[in-house]
Amino acid sequence: MDVQYEAGMHAGLKCCFDSGRTRSAEWRITQLQGLEAFLKRRESAIARAIHADFRKSSAESWLTETSYLLSEIRHVRRHLRRWMKPRRVPVPLHYQPGRAMVTREPLGVVLIIGAWNYPLQLCLAPLIGAIAGGNCAVVKPSELAPETSRLLATELASYVDASAIMVVEGGQDETRELLRYRFDHIFFTGSRQKGGEVMHAAAEHLTPVTLELGGKCPCLVTESADLKRAARRIVWAKFLNAGQTCISPDYLLVHESVEKPLLELMRSALDRFYGSDPMESPDYARVVDDRQFDRLRGYLREGDIVAGGAVDPAQRYIAPTIIRGVTPHSRLMKEEMFGPVLPVLTVSSLAQATEIVRNGGEPLAIYLFSRDSADLRFLRERTLSGGICCNDLLFHASIMGLPFGGRGMSGTGAYHGQAGFETFTASRSVLVRSGGLPDPDLRYPPYGEGKMRLLRRIVNLFS
Repeated sequence: MDVQYEAGMHAGLKCCFDSGRTRSAEWRITQLQGLEAFLKRRESAIARAIHADFRKSSAESWLTETSYLLSEIRHVRRHLRRWMKPRRVPVPLHYQPGRAMVTREPLGVVLIIGAWNYPLQLCLAPLIGAIAGGNCAVVKPSELAPETSRLLATELASYVDASAIMVVEGGQDETRELLRYRFDHIFFTGSRQKGGEVMHAAAEHLTPVTLELGGKCPCLVTESADLKRAARRIVWAKFLNAGQTCISPDYLLVHESVEKPLLELMRSALDRFYGSDPMESPDYARVVDDRQFDRLRGYLREGDIVAGGAVDPAQRYIAPTIIRGVTPHSRLMKEEMFGPVLPVLTVSSLAQATEIVRNGGEPLAIYLFSRDSADLRFLRERTLSGGICCNDLLFHASIMGLPFGGRGMSGTGAYHGQAGFETFTASRSVLVRSGGLPDPDLRYPPYGEGKMRLLRRIVNLFS
């Protein structure tokens, strides 16, 4: 169902927001309940749509899309009324009597531009924050996941307030058309290049943005790591969704003393997870389109393949592939992989690994496998990233109390849980003074020497 966004729709959303209907806690909770009902009642249809887009299994769709979103909705509903309460602020004595507080106010009409790799989650997780903040919203799903986009466009309106929440389908032209309008906030998930275009368009209206951009997320394995656990978790996180995850490990930095046993354990994990022929596994997804497939296939000529390497263009299938013998100057290290190809670099020390990470900019996440707490402290003090996770991968993004977002080249802003509520609201400072008490002349001109001495004494005493 193609809906062409036009000025009348934009004005309608503005009018809906200006009416005040989205401000109440009851409206917000009702919309969250509607989202929850959509996810539960249409779970099978959601799984079919995502499978049709890039053959993701229903189990993986439930784990990374439906279940995740249901958990966030429950968390937000549980805490929303507390988040909405004004926060009292002490008033200095020389400003008494008075009351001061900070309130969180809705932004208005917001635009959410989703990404194809998690086509449901990356549209609806920001929408949860936007609803919690009391906003009207336009959701633009990715055209590269057409079945999921169509499902959202045709069915979501039956579960939420369609006069306040709208889904608009289309490709790049439709996205550019949306960006011509003045929204009160734009939330974008995607590549750095597209993120720059969104920021440029937003600047025309001085519109604030949240950009979730990804980057090359490193995974460091030290000589003290539990290698069996590291191998299983790295293989699972890397090849989930065929590597098309913005926080998947993009490359490994492995201490030279443990590279051989780690790679053997990773090959064993691959066999256990996906069998001798992953193309036959129901749990292994496909690359989303031909352009991405051709890009990834070109990487298979770099380094020494120690696992995988098989391709099938007809299915856009690339086997889970591990490549060793990679250097920091390799083509594999020049851009985000975003697919089922894992380069492995050996290092002689954590300091050397950290230097490679620093030279790659600020990733969305850094992973470390080590049983030495000093290694984590060293890494935290010498690197920059959106997040860091020790002895596991990905799950830091599932804890609702942890803000999720990038830094520098990996994005700006954060969401999930309370961070999402705060992203889609603005703080407002409120001071209430008494209107019925005497109003002494001390603050008003003319200011003689005696009055100034007294003013200075009072301000210095109570500041």
